[in-house]
Amino acid sequence: MNNTFIDEKTWEALVQRNEPHMLRAAYAILHSKDDAQDAVQDAFVKLLRYQPQFRDREHEKAWLLRVTINIAKNDLKVLRRMAPLFSDEALPEHAAAPSERSPVLEAVLSLPDSYRIIVHLYYYEGYSIKEIAKITHLPAATVGTRLARGRKKLAALLEGETLL
Repeated sequence: MNNTFIDEKTWEALVQRNEPHMLRAAYAILHSKDDAQDAVQDAFVKLLRYQPQFRDREHEKAWLLRVTINIAKNDLKVLRRMAPLFSDEALPEHAAAPSERSPVLEAVLSLPDSYRIIVHLYYYEGYSIKEIAKITHLPAATVGTRLARGRKKLAALLEGETLL
C-alpha cells in the first residue's frame, strides 16, 4: 500500500469529477441506484487502498470505471445467487427503476449485459471503440461488433419490436 496521503480538497475534486460516470456505469449493470452507489463506494475504497499513479485524468477515469464495472458485475452475480432468498414481492421493488427514465435509457438498460456496457461506455461516457477495448479487456473488433449489434437491438426496441 502506498503511504501517500491525498488531501481533502484533491479528494473532493476527484470524486466530483468521476462519481457521475461511475454511477451511470454501475447502474447500467445493476439496475438499482442503491447497489450502484455501493459499487462506486467500493471502487473509491480500492482507490484509497492501492493509490495507483495515473498519467492523466483520462487514465484516472478509465481506471475508476474499470474497477466500478468489475465490482458491479461481481455484485450482480451475488444478487442473482441471493434472488431466490427474496419473496416475489421484494424483487420488483429492489429492481424498480426511477420514474424519470427516458424511453432510450429504458431500451439501453434492457439490452443484454454484453451490449449494454459497450453502448453505455460509447454513448454515455464518450469512449472510442479502442478505449472501450482497453477498459473491457476485449478485442477492438469484438467491441465494434457488440456496439453494432447493440445499436440494432436498440433500434428494434425503440421501434416497438423485440429481438431480445
